Amino acid sequence: MSGSFCRLSAPLRLFGGPLPLRLFVRPLSQAGADSGGDGGALTDGSKEAVERLVRAHPVVVFMKGSPARPQCGFSNAVVQILRLHGVNDYRAYDVLRDSNLRQGIKNYSNWPTIPQVYLNGEFVGGCDILLQMHQSGDLVEELKKLGIRSALLDSEKDHGKK
Repeated sequence: MSGSFCRLSAPLRLFGGPLPLRLFVRPLSQAGADSGGDGGALTDGSKEAVERLVRAHPVVVFMKGSPARPQCGFSNAVVQILRLHGVNDYRAYDVLRDSNLRQGIKNYSNWPTIPQVYLNGEFVGGCDILLQMHQSGDLVEELKKLGIRSALLDSEKDHGKK
């Protein structure tokens, strides 16, 4: 995994280094509690259970580890990209804590890898797709559709004033 991290850390270094952690993340044990779930625990990996998690919030990330402690370079890259855009309020689910969730999300999306990012209940892709969207500016537009103003727009505006 460290080789994966090394490949990703170079492009992420361009973003100006680490940013402060300001995220709202509910643990898996609480996920879905307000969506009429079974107390939040995903025990069967069913499509319905995964769909409740995917639709629980406008921005949802299934990752290895947590935003505070990502357990792989790809998950870390997704967290860093969201931070750059100022996306502080999202749900993150650690697939390493629940093997049913890990397989369930792969079956649900028909996508074999983790992390997986969902915007407004729609599957976006993994780290590579999110990085491409960031680089092309498409992520700013997608966040705008969710009513989230990217922090990068403010930093561009500040650069223009100097």
